[in-house]
Amino acid sequence: MDNKTEVKNKSANLADGCADCPASRAANLLKLGVDMKDWNYVVALAGNPNVGKSTVFNALTGLRQHTGNWPGKTVTRAEGGFEYGDAKYKIVDLPGTYSLLATSLDEEVARNFILFGQPDVTVVVVDANRLERNLNLVLQILEITDRVLVCLNLMDEARRHGLDVDHRRLARDLGVPVVPTTARYGEGMDDLLEAVHEVATGKTKSKPYKVKAESPALKHAITTMVEKVTALYPDLPNPRWVALRLLDGDEDIITAIKSGELADLVNLDVEEDEVRELVLIEKTA
Repeated sequence: MDNKTEVKNKSANLADGCADCPASRAANLLKLGVDMKDWNYVVALAGNPNVGKSTVFNALTGLRQHTGNWPGKTVTRAEGGFEYGDAKYKIVDLPGTYSLLATSLDEEVARNFILFGQPDVTVVVVDANRLERNLNLVLQILEITDRVLVCLNLMDEARRHGLDVDHRRLARDLGVPVVPTTARYGEGMDDLLEAVHEVATGKTKSKPYKVKAESPALKHAITTMVEKVTALYPDLPNPRWVALRLLDGDEDIITAIKSGELADLVNLDVEEDEVRELVLIEKTA
């Protein structure tokens, strides 16, 4: 039995045996290289480069971490863990990216993990000094998942530069929790742990801000595409986001559909003529 077949069979067994547990997405996570055995929740750590994301990761995990490569990729993956209350959390440090538009391998890895791995919490680390630049990634992630927590890092530098960042107002505007931190000094990390726990367990219910500047023609195109995507992939976590990427001509998503990679990630067998129909709609939209 080759490794791919072994992982596929193991994924199927996990999906059958863990349908109602907190790690119900264990099958897809295993395909993405993350084994949820002995863990209750999975946390994704995302953010732009140079926002202190690795420092946040180290502060959360301590020495409980290891590195490797993403399956079939040359991109390094770091993962670790921590305990909070009675639960065990596995945290996956995603590649630092400026967007999820998959113009690079790092962006593809980060996007696929958030979309298909469906982490219980996605912590987006942002630089308090460069919010305007960092919020682009935050808004893209909010299009994919509601289970988001913003870690407003480098607050010490913001204070040194005379910046007063109102994290409560930012949380109201984004519709998700925002926790100010200075990870290198351990400031705010206890609050971050508590916020992660509350989002993961459902104690905190978010209502994320969504970009709604859509013309009637675009709304119609999105609705039509979502219907087609849902019919083809009924278990797809976020068909609207995939529909938007198709309408934008995202070559990576189109290739994933044609190659069967998308169907494999959502455990489906899709007929070739159905794939051809979806790609044809995208070209004529």
